[in-house]
Amino acid sequence: MRNFLSKPIVIIGLVVLLLGGLIGSNIYRNSRPVVATVPQVKIIEKAGPIVTVIGKSVQGRTIDAYTYGKGKTHIAFVGGVHGAYEWNSIVLAFKVIDYLNSNPSSVPKSLTVTVIPDANPDGVFKIIGKEGRFTEKDIPSNISTIPGRFNANTVDLNRNFDCKWQPESTWQNKTESAGTKPFSEPEAEAIRAFVEKDHPVAMVFWHSKSGAVYASQCKNGILPETLKIMNAYAKASGYNAVPVFSAYVTTGDSEGWLASIGIPAITVEMTTHETIELEKNLAGIKALFEYYK
Repeated sequence: MRNFLSKPIVIIGLVVLLLGGLIGSNIYRNSRPVVATVPQVKIIEKAGPIVTVIGKSVQGRTIDAYTYGKGKTHIAFVGGVHGAYEWNSIVLAFKVIDYLNSNPSSVPKSLTVTVIPDANPDGVFKIIGKEGRFTEKDIPSNISTIPGRFNANTVDLNRNFDCKWQPESTWQNKTESAGTKPFSEPEAEAIRAFVEKDHPVAMVFWHSKSGAVYASQCKNGILPETLKIMNAYAKASGYNAVPVFSAYVTTGDSEGWLASIGIPAITVEMTTHETIELEKNLAGIKALFEYYK
């Protein structure tokens, strides 16, 4: 009988002691300052852009994007679509990056600005033998005669987008490959992925050598907004404004694809394949900053 009664008594005693401990613990906890169990993290913003890899080339080289600002309105600039053949568009893009690094306040608070300096790094490496940034000193003297316009699959990337795409397209009086289907090339796919992720309201592509700013269009004609930014950039930079490119028929261009999905895009052609024309283009860029801020 004693063993039978002793077990409940022991259990009851333990429960009382446990409850007493918990109550006492709560009283103690409530009587002292609360100390956070998770350490607070202090976020320190670094000066300069956020650099992201938006894709890779056929041969695995990264396609980098430099992004400035945190505004709701996002505009983007792209160089190097035609590789080393238009090397000055890449050097220009890096000089714009240098300017934005030195003058971060030039980007209005309402804007986010992305610069993609080299959309065809394989086309650059083939001729220059360098990855990433290079200078005018790295350019071969006979570069205009070297076929560095295409990617590693010998595809013209500016014929590989989904606007009136055809497997073969034209450049001047030449027939060239536009890939096996729209966005068959990883470099074009990288631009598409960037657009779908970041939703820019407008894009500018740097090329050479017509000394003009061209509007974009696809099956539904030119977007009214495209004409406005074409005129703004042209007026500020001093380049000619040309609404319609009529020198020869093109298909599958990046700017036309953007027009087809409702995003204004312009092509800025520098005057030669060798000139950078930084001041002219900075004036055009600032005009777009003013337009969209």
